[in-house]
Order: sequence, then structure tokens, then C-alpha cells
Amino acid sequence: MKTVYLDNAATTSVAPEVLEEMLPFFKEEFGNPSSFHSFGSSQMEAIEKARGQVARLLGAKCEEIFFTSGGTESDNQAIRGAVKIDSARTGIVTSAVEHPAVMETANVLEDEGNSLGIVGVNKNGELDLESLKGLVNQQTAIVSIMAANNETGVIMPLKKAAKITHEAGALFHTDAVQMVGKVPIDVHALNIDILSLSAHKLHGPKGVGAIYIKKGIKLPPILTGGHQEKGVRSGTYNTPGIVGLGKAAELALTHLNDTASKERKLRESFEKQVLESCPGSFVVADGAEYRLPGTVTIIFEGIESEAVLTLLDMQGVYASSGSACSTGSKNPSHVLYAMGIDYTLANSALRFSLSRYTTKEEIKRTVELLSKVVERLRSISPYTQ
Repeated sequence: MKTVYLDNAATTSVAPEVLEEMLPFFKEEFGNPSSFHSFGSSQMEAIEKARGQVARLLGAKCEEIFFTSGGTESDNQAIRGAVKIDSARTGIVTSAVEHPAVMETANVLEDEGNSLGIVGVNKNGELDLESLKGLVNQQTAIVSIMAANNETGVIMPLKKAAKITHEAGALFHTDAVQMVGKVPIDVHALNIDILSLSAHKLHGPKGVGAIYIKKGIKLPPILTGGHQEKGVRSGTYNTPGIVGLGKAAELALTHLNDTASKERKLRESFEKQVLESCPGSFVVADGAEYRLPGTVTIIFEGIESEAVLTLLDMQGVYASSGSACSTGSKNPSHVLYAMGIDYTLANSALRFSLSRYTTKEEIKRTVELLSKVVERLRSISPYTQ
């Protein structure tokens, strides 16, 4: 049975070129880059090469890139570090649709005494800039607004949000895990102070990521105990992972425009076909001004998403009902709730996310199976009788 993987917002396959680049560092070149001897220290050349590859993808300087274990760690360092810089500025402002890595970290810090402001979104999941203006003040340490939503694909107005943030003297952070490698992003042009990214979202390995920290910002570390990364992030270098991230960043930059165009065309075709073949379905955030090229959430009224996912899974088609980090939660999507979508409809939502390897044939097969699954479930659903 041929499988179709449409859950690339959760994780992506490792690109063949990335794997090839990583392999030597598991065997022949296994030294510790922090060692005094040349066998280990020579690995620093590969790490610095990767740093440059990531920097170029973001429009950053090499000295502004620091390697971490992934997006969650980078988000934690950004928020936890920012509230420690100035004792007069300990407030946090974030949005109602953030990834749990940001939202839960902010909630924990609120419990510890930090103030927390939550910016709302409109029915299309777009950031309410007026709400942001009303929440940022002279006590705000950091504003954290995701670059693109992991469930709806809605792209946030980062430059405008950063301007509002800086006018109040606060730092601006963005969780760009879903955006990096999918559409162009220039940290300096957007006036971003801190940015989080993760390798496994752009065809790199799991367990490695990076944090961009604008030159001049002294962000306290959350991991201490070593001199690595100039003391910003201690811990033995994950050399194979870092090398893989670097190569993935290089490939993403090379394919950026072509990939975005291809994914957008496939996504738009997919949406059109699904809406035509599955009456009673609609695209979430369809009215948003900007969305990621390859991410879409569709609601199928009257049926539960888990039932659809199970039947698709049995046919080798893999999608999701939202963030992989929220799998197992009994609560409906906080993203859809923030957009004003009620509980019943939220439980009928499926997310499909494409990659540069997704094909027209895979889209066609998914639509054919999806229409049959939806029709079958509607025929037995008590909500459609």
C-alpha cells in the first residue's frame, strides 16, 4: 500500500542530502568539538559552516546564531531569559494562538509572579494589533508572537508587531518554527530581536534547532555548565544534528521560491477539490490575507476528526487534527477557540500540511479517499440524520 504523508507541520522527512552530510559525524568524525586535541576541535569547522548556513537563511549574522535542541528550548530561552534582563521589566505579552512551547512557558512564568497579557485574533486567526498596543507597556519585557500558526498557516504581521513592541522599549521574539524554510524571512528587515527555529520542520533531523539573538542583546542562558556557544547555551555539541540543520537550511534557501510556489498551487488545488467533493466542509482562515503555502485546516461538519483520521490512517494517508504537541489532549484546539469556532466544529477539523516532496498524485489519492471516508461517516453520524 502506497502511503501519503500530509503531516509536515508536525515533522518532515530528512532530506537525502542532509543525511549524507550527517553520516560522517556519527563514525569517522565523532570527536567532541570542545576537546583540546585536533581530532575533536577540528569538528568546529563543520559547526561554524552550519552556523553560516542558518544565518544566510534568516538574513542574520553568524555571531547571532546559537544552536539548541529545538524550537521548544529556543522559545523557553527567549521568554525565560528576557524577563531576567531588567527587574523593572518582567511582563510578557503573547497571542491566544501560540504553540504550547510559548503559551505554557508564559503561563508558568505568570504563576511565578510575572504579568501576562494575551493578544486576541480575529475570525481569520489574524493578530489584533490594536489589542497588542493596549497590552504592551513600560513593564513589558518581551512580546512573543509566532511567525505563522501551526494549525491554520496564518502568517502574522511581524514587522508591525515588532514596531509596536519596540515603541514600548520591549524585546520582540517570534517562534518561527513553522515559517523558516517555507517563505522568505529576514530578521533584520523585520526588526526581530529573537527568533526560534527547529531543524525537523525543514527536512533536517529531530532534536536540534537554533535561536537567533540580535547582536547587542544579552539574553541570559537557561542551560549553564559549559563554555559552548559563548556561554549562551551550554552542553556538548550535537555535531551531526547541527551539520544536518545547516545543510537543511542551505537546501531550504536554494529551493525557497520554487517550493513555495509549488506548495501553494497544490494546496489551492487540494482545497478546491475537497470542498467540491465533500459538501459541508470549509477551509479555516480562508479569508486571511497571508497563509503558509502548504498548510491548511479544513472542517468537515457533522463528523469527528479522529474518526476521519483513523480511516485515512488505515488507507495509508497521514494527516492530523492539530498540533502534534497537543495530541492526546481532551480539549478542543485553543487556536480554533480563539478564532470563535465552537467546540463541535473544532472537533471536526483536520490539518493537512505539504512539503516540497508532495506530489499531485498524492493530493489526488487523498481527495479520493477523503471524499469516501466523509461520505461513509456522514451516513452513520447521528448529527447528519
